Amino acid sequence: MKTDLIATRQAIARGLTHPQAVAEACLAVAQSKACEHAFIQLTPEALRETAQQPHVSQQTLAGLAVSIKDLFDVQGQISAAGSVVLQNQPPALHDAVAVSRLRAAGAGLIGRTNMVEFAFSGVGTNPHYGTPAAWDGLHDCAVGASDQTHVPGGSSSGAAVSVATGAAFIGLGSDTGGSIRVPAALNGIVGFKNTARRVPTAGAVPLSTTLDTVCAMTRSVRDTILAHEILSARQVPKAHRPLSEYRLAVSRSLMQEGMDPTVTRAFERSLNTLRAAGAHIDEIDLRELNELTAMMSTGGFSPAESYAWHRQRIAQDVERYDPRVAQRILRGRDMKAHEYMDLLQARQHWIGRVESTLLGYDAVLSPTCPIVAPRISDMAPGEQRDAEFFRTNALLLRNTSAVNTLDGCGISLPCHAQGELPVGLMAWHAAMHDDTVLQLALLLEPLLMEPLNLASTCKP
Repeated sequence: MKTDLIATRQAIARGLTHPQAVAEACLAVAQSKACEHAFIQLTPEALRETAQQPHVSQQTLAGLAVSIKDLFDVQGQISAAGSVVLQNQPPALHDAVAVSRLRAAGAGLIGRTNMVEFAFSGVGTNPHYGTPAAWDGLHDCAVGASDQTHVPGGSSSGAAVSVATGAAFIGLGSDTGGSIRVPAALNGIVGFKNTARRVPTAGAVPLSTTLDTVCAMTRSVRDTILAHEILSARQVPKAHRPLSEYRLAVSRSLMQEGMDPTVTRAFERSLNTLRAAGAHIDEIDLRELNELTAMMSTGGFSPAESYAWHRQRIAQDVERYDPRVAQRILRGRDMKAHEYMDLLQARQHWIGRVESTLLGYDAVLSPTCPIVAPRISDMAPGEQRDAEFFRTNALLLRNTSAVNTLDGCGISLPCHAQGELPVGLMAWHAAMHDDTVLQLALLLEPLLMEPLNLASTCKP
């Protein structure tokens, strides 16, 4: 695991390094092969200018590198949302709220990160700007050093790679169905989806006005808490409860179906580790999760709300869209008004029933994704691969999107061992349980990281 933001800030305060040196190190990584296709636009002068400001080291983020997903407005830059459709739009006149808050805290903006076009996939591919490869943990081993072949997860693909490789300390992104937690899991870093209402979405290109959430990826839980405090403009209270006082749940319904062997091994090992450390984990029957497929049978919120935003552009420029993204947006054209209203009502009833089932529990534990990252070549454009792409996309987003439907919050923590492809464990709950989930994650993180920190020979 790369050095996190808080440790770097402490090193600056002790005079062991300074913001300019850290900025140059981050830029070197950003310009290396490790970050190929991770950035759509690098802004080295903006980062250097921030790092050289007097007293920047005394600010919360100390001038350290933060990457910005391409759908957020940054004053003077074009918000293309990973597309070519918007690349000729005028530059933004103002920062998005999230960008403004990060900048005010002393963030050094290193650049705009690549993403799935219009944020509409969990795989992470982009035919316009290339697909960054996941930094999958095997790259630090001699055997796997050149094997950069796995998808990064999406839609915040470049943001995850920027953090995992060491180019940025915080990757600002969005999460509508898993776009923070999925790439965090596939890159072996931490990704937190806060309750959507916690952070304003103003200044971001929308996917779903109902589900869009502004949040971030980092290298540690403590950095995640810091980033969340800045983005939400609120403090997360410190907790002094031991792990044994948390009541946790796991559900075999839906979220543990279809797990591949690596995820199964990592998840079961994690549960055993947590129980051995004193965690109380109950198996519960969360049957409500099995209702999601029927509830979303008319397409769900994202296609309908996305089509409402895109309908004029896609009618004129459909050939310039990623065909897989266009296909999903155009599905929203067929949703009827009564179907949309029925979905709103069904969701609220469903949320109430899930919240009732989870009363008395501090969090639910599940795999972030039931599968590890597939190879980029298997997800490449092509009609013969479309069926496998959409099957994989649905699997990657299945667990995380349930939390979005719940209007909940969740954090993905690395739980794989040395030599394994990254796997994430997700701790989650309903809306406004953010503080408890984050406080719990501080306790889970060192326990889950033990297999990754053990010295072992890398697998070929």
